Amino acid sequence: MLSGRKLDILSPSPFDIEIEDIALGLSRVTRWNGQTTGEHAYSVAQHSILVEEIFNLEYPNLNKKWNLAALLHDAPEYVIGDLITPFKYALNNSYRTVEDNLMKSIYIRFELPAIIPKNIEIKIKRIDKAVAWFEAIEIAGYSECEALQILKKPRIKRKNKNMVTLAPNDIANKFLNRFEELNKEIY
Repeated sequence: MLSGRKLDILSPSPFDIEIEDIALGLSRVTRWNGQTTGEHAYSVAQHSILVEEIFNLEYPNLNKKWNLAALLHDAPEYVIGDLITPFKYALNNSYRTVEDNLMKSIYIRFELPAIIPKNIEIKIKRIDKAVAWFEAIEIAGYSECEALQILKKPRIKRKNKNMVTLAPNDIANKFLNRFEELNKEIY
């Protein structure tokens, strides 16, 4: 990692995980295999920020540590990349063990439980799928009819309804700033 950490992805240690590495990596990993509109590729970091923002709108009374879990929900992708859903199915989810071990180490590193409670996990996944819908329609070129073939139309609160892709360094900084804000609220 650019931080100097040596991360063993098959046996990750929480001590080798730095938020700066996550922010940088996620800001350079694309969603939708890079097939999005806009001046810049739409990154996993930008997606993660939007997931956390909507999570906060939908569940404002939850402990802020769950917002941190929402922000970090795709954090393993800073190392393993973002596999598109059809490819995940083609692999029969064989990559899941590596991803799950990374996720556990990341959560532990940032003082969350290694395994998030099921009710919180379900809430994060609900928002994650809703954001995928908005991405499909707004930046990935899907019509609503096409999106309905793969996703359910969400019923959630949302402030900004106009996605604009951001440059990697800008989104990495935004990700780090949100991480710091959440840490101040939690601790």
